[in-house]
Amino acid sequence: MLARLLRAEAEGEGEMGMLLVGNVGVNRIRANCSDFKGIRTIPQMINQPHAFEALLHGQYYQKAREREKRLARRAINGERHAPAEFSLWYFRPKGDCPPTWYNQPLVDRYKLHCFYQPTVTECSNVFNTF
Repeated sequence: MLARLLRAEAEGEGEMGMLLVGNVGVNRIRANCSDFKGIRTIPQMINQPHAFEALLHGQYYQKAREREKRLARRAINGERHAPAEFSLWYFRPKGDCPPTWYNQPLVDRYKLHCFYQPTVTECSNVFNTF
C-alpha cells in the first residue's frame, strides 16, 4: 500500500521524492499527535480522510512496481532524509512554499513539494529514532 502511495504522490520527483513521501507517511504513524492521533498502521495512515490528493483523484490505484516497493521498504526500515526526516505534512503549491502549513513551520522544499514539521514540544514522538 505504501509503495502505491509513493508512486501516486511523487513519481515525477524521482526516487528521492518518493522516499520523502514515504518518510512523511511513516512519521504520521509514529507521531500519535496532532491530526495523527490513533493512526498506527499504514492502511489507517493512507485512508485517513483528505490526507492524500492521489486517493481523491484515483492515481493511488496504479500498481506498485519493484522500484516503489524497494523505496517503501527503505522508509519503513527507518531510512530518513531531509527535508522529510521529521515532517508530518507536505504539499505541492502552485508557487512558493508558504511559511506555515497547518500551523507548522516550513522545513524546506524538494523539487515541487514543500515539507513541514511540528515542534518538538508539540509532537515529540516523530523526533524519536527507531
